[in-house]
Amino acid sequence: MKFFLLCVWMLLTSISIASDHSPRKDVSVKIQKLGNGFEVEVSYFTHMDLCNSFAFLTDYEDARNIPGIVESNILSRSGNKVVVERKASETILLFPLEISSTIEYTEIPYLGLNFEQIRGDSKIYRGTWRLEPKDGSTKLTYLSVIELDSVVPQMVQQYFVKNSIQKRFEFMASRARLKEQKNSSKCP
Repeated sequence: MKFFLLCVWMLLTSISIASDHSPRKDVSVKIQKLGNGFEVEVSYFTHMDLCNSFAFLTDYEDARNIPGIVESNILSRSGNKVVVERKASETILLFPLEISSTIEYTEIPYLGLNFEQIRGDSKIYRGTWRLEPKDGSTKLTYLSVIELDSVVPQMVQQYFVKNSIQKRFEFMASRARLKEQKNSSKCP
């Protein structure tokens, strides 16, 4: 029910502002239906080197700066495994909605991350981040499979996933650009 209300709200508000929002050209988003879920591929470039790009991706608590994310806390860290709890909050028709997930990340230094939801509001959420150096920049590529736990029609889910993902990754790319001028304390 939470997801259905969220979808209806997103559909109504996006129709009213559709003419005002055009996707950034430097963030590529591809979404394909896969069974009862979706396969998502996103990529963008940053002028950070591999070390700083990896530090950016593994700053899990910085996700609180992404609109809609209210909590992002590291629950545990063991070797290259990190468990993170995230909570997102949206307001739909004046009612607050909270979405929770616990995700296990496997860090692959300077190459990327693998991740999988171990508890949460989706049936399936898993994927990868990969880093690839390109002409003094780094290409960040995100691949995931998402299956929402909902009875909402697939077409409405796809619309919601597409718009939500597009906006969040555009914001993330903007955050990366802000950090391009500063070296992480984790990098020489």
